[in-house]
Amino acid sequence: MSQLKLEKTGPLNNKQIIARLAEYYPLARTSLNHENPFQLLVATILSAQTTDEQVNKITEKLFQDLPTAADMAALEPVDLEPYLKSCGLYRHKSRYLVKTAKIITEHYLGKVPEDFNELVKLPGVGRKTANVVISSAFNKPALAVDTHVFRVSRRLGLADGKSTLEVEEQLKEVIPAAEWKDIHHRLIAHGRKICQARNPQCESCFLINLCQYARERNSKK
Repeated sequence: MSQLKLEKTGPLNNKQIIARLAEYYPLARTSLNHENPFQLLVATILSAQTTDEQVNKITEKLFQDLPTAADMAALEPVDLEPYLKSCGLYRHKSRYLVKTAKIITEHYLGKVPEDFNELVKLPGVGRKTANVVISSAFNKPALAVDTHVFRVSRRLGLADGKSTLEVEEQLKEVIPAAEWKDIHHRLIAHGRKICQARNPQCESCFLINLCQYARERNSKK
């Protein structure tokens, strides 16, 4: 790796990173199973501290029995808990989901709001969840920053923010709005497949010559 020619971080480098991610992950999309905006909202809330694979196992039965906000709103949190027991923080999430379902049913006529500021008012919904729903359910420009997006974008040098909000704002500055949804899914795919948190597969990475993290590792050799 010490002989590797590494490109400097800059606008051209960023464009190359974005283009190469698009080439390698052209069909990247959310792995959370859903059939409508409400189901995506529920699945995204459940995904906190839980893998998407586990969430899909939970929602297979959950959405079969409770496919709409009105169905879930009719329950008490204790009634929802048996569906979520294999999910991290399931008691908290049961309370959030029932409250959110009631609000959507009573104040939004059963439809998930498309506005960011309205979404983040819902129990259990933060910036990431709101942006996921806006981009993936409503196909509007939004850039959700989860742990994978935060880690990978900082390693690549696309951002250097210390918080998810800072990273989100920085990514929006260097990436066209039309690509926010796709870059979110592509950075997640790269983080899961190659750029893992504890053991990144740098030597087999197609971005190694463009990566700030690789450049720093190389300088220490």
